[in-house]
Amino acid sequence: MTEHLWIKDPIATLGDGAERGFVVADGRITELVPKGAEPVHPMHKVFDASRHVVTPGLINTHHHMFQTMTRAHPAAINKSLWPWIASIYPVWTKHVNAENFRLAARLSMTELMMSGCTTASDHHYLFPRGLEHAMDIEAEEAAAIGMRMTLTRGALDLTGGEDSQAIAPGGAVQDDDVILADCERVIARYHDTADGAMTRVALAPNAPFDVTKRLMRETAALAEKHDCRLHTHLVETAREAAFARETHGMTAADYLEEVGWLNDRVWLAHGIYFDDAEVQKLGRHGVGICHCPTSNMVLASGICRTKELEAAGSPIGLGVDGSASNDNSNLMEAVRHALMIGRLRYDAETVTHRDALRWATEGSARCLGRDDIGAIAVGKQADLAFWSLDELRFSGAGDPIASLVLCGAHAADRVMVKGEWRIEDGAPIGVDLGRLRYEHGRASKAFLEAL
Repeated sequence: MTEHLWIKDPIATLGDGAERGFVVADGRITELVPKGAEPVHPMHKVFDASRHVVTPGLINTHHHMFQTMTRAHPAAINKSLWPWIASIYPVWTKHVNAENFRLAARLSMTELMMSGCTTASDHHYLFPRGLEHAMDIEAEEAAAIGMRMTLTRGALDLTGGEDSQAIAPGGAVQDDDVILADCERVIARYHDTADGAMTRVALAPNAPFDVTKRLMRETAALAEKHDCRLHTHLVETAREAAFARETHGMTAADYLEEVGWLNDRVWLAHGIYFDDAEVQKLGRHGVGICHCPTSNMVLASGICRTKELEAAGSPIGLGVDGSASNDNSNLMEAVRHALMIGRLRYDAETVTHRDALRWATEGSARCLGRDDIGAIAVGKQADLAFWSLDELRFSGAGDPIASLVLCGAHAADRVMVKGEWRIEDGAPIGVDLGRLRYEHGRASKAFLEAL
């Protein structure tokens, strides 16, 4: 017999018509309970949610988990994107290996889940010798913690040099045929298009300045063949927008069209420097944008045109971005930053707390091509974040939903994925946080050896 769990009487939820909560069964939301009502079916279990504001689980659509090994790295701090990445790339290429990558993935996923995140996408593009099976490591770690994962198989096939705009050291790049063969392997093993899937796959050449047009076209063909998503960095800086015009003789959006990427399979990281015509073109084709507010502020890259892009038809999602340009993996913090930086670009009326929360849930789900997560509604997966308002920062707050963003919620009290508790009382189930901190910290010391 199917067990029904009533999430009863939350302080507030982001589910319309769920004033008295909702019912979870078989990993899904099966009923919303409106004000003054009781569930239709007999309940086997009841969870008293009267201490909690309940939101859909947050969805992270852009990350670089290996970078947790170089947070606040002395060689890279206080720099904009290009000096930053030039200083840190050789460190990554020399020191990232299978052992510390596993710890980085474990720590990143744990941090994300503790911040209310239930689904993540990690744009992993660094495959030095010995790390050829990075996607398998991430799949294993996601399964262990119980997080949904889009395994985003990145790639680099151009090496930096005097006549190249690329910046990757030789040890970071792979041959196109090797990349494409591994893309096929990862798709065959992990890409699950079923409703409620725990793992899916996306293909993600790193950025137009360090991959070939051949790789862009071939990955687009693979995505069409296997019904998977496409992802890349695009116009994070003004320099990249200029690169497209100077090197390819066209805008970045026109470049996407030329290589077969101007379609609704695609979501882009950053997307800051699109002109008006590009915004409209991307919107017409349903190209998603992952807004990375924290990283963009740290590196002073600029402010994404979220409202114009969304109005044009582009889904807007949120991402924490790399843990060496953000320096943490907290998606709820990114929600607050999206609100604040959005108001700097627009005004206090145009960007609301509900906009920022929507981007981190429904918008992010659309970027990942998923209609089964990102909302509290009947039929959606029971991926949920429960927020206590017991901390001093919430005292005096009048609007409980707004307080999560304006008062700076930082850690979820409970997290549920597919109807299963994964965080209880702020702690991830089955994770020894002290041991993880020790092992990750010890491994990260190797990345300081060159100093």
